[in-house]
Amino acid sequence: MGTKQKASRIDLIVIAVCVVLAAMTVGAGGESARQLARELACMGNNEVLLDAWLAYANDNDGALVPGHTNPDYWVDRPAVQYSLEEELDAIERGLLYPYVDDLNAYHCPADRGLNDPNYPLFRTYTIAGGANGEDWGSYIKAKVYADLESPATQYVFVEAANPRGTNIGSWQMHPRATNPSWVDPLAMWHTESTALGFADGHAEVRRWKDPSLIDWCHRAMIRKGFLFGMTPPADEQEDVEYMAQGFPYKSLK
Repeated sequence: MGTKQKASRIDLIVIAVCVVLAAMTVGAGGESARQLARELACMGNNEVLLDAWLAYANDNDGALVPGHTNPDYWVDRPAVQYSLEEELDAIERGLLYPYVDDLNAYHCPADRGLNDPNYPLFRTYTIAGGANGEDWGSYIKAKVYADLESPATQYVFVEAANPRGTNIGSWQMHPRATNPSWVDPLAMWHTESTALGFADGHAEVRRWKDPSLIDWCHRAMIRKGFLFGMTPPADEQEDVEYMAQGFPYKSLK
């Protein structure tokens, strides 16, 4: 993994400086340039986390780091909810922190969760449940890297928008072959788009198409009028089918 420097919490401002500099190099320095810079920084964060995720598997005979949020998982669950200090401590207690100890990597620069005075949310990224996360009813989760049949198309890290004030647990959906449906919302900090990190180590930004998904996720992001679980209408299946096809698991039940 090479020599690593311990990240100070003061260094959380560094990513913001990098975003501004990137926006200036794009040319216009306007909102579209800043948006692109944030997307690039977010994909970079995903790739850093994926490098750590892959290194953990390499060091543990292919076993995937547990993807829930509890002690002895990739990150711990904050002991005190709605506490920024405790959320940072929970990251540091996680199994991936020895591999990526820069706290910047866990936070998308476009994520406005820290602006909420009642629910300060720092950690943007969540592991999808099928990648050795929480057990769920419709699939058998992957526990080792070899369980993933198509790492280039199966995502691991998702930008999540948990309305409970911190990104608890794994990101879940029902990835059924027919009639897939949503369980947890996605964060759309990139103007109706979400960065995804894939099991082969690359990251992409997915631009969403279906109005029902976009509206549902935005209600989760502002924590108003949101209910978990959503079956999209029959004429809005593009996004749910994309995420179902890329959901990481060993097999469907």
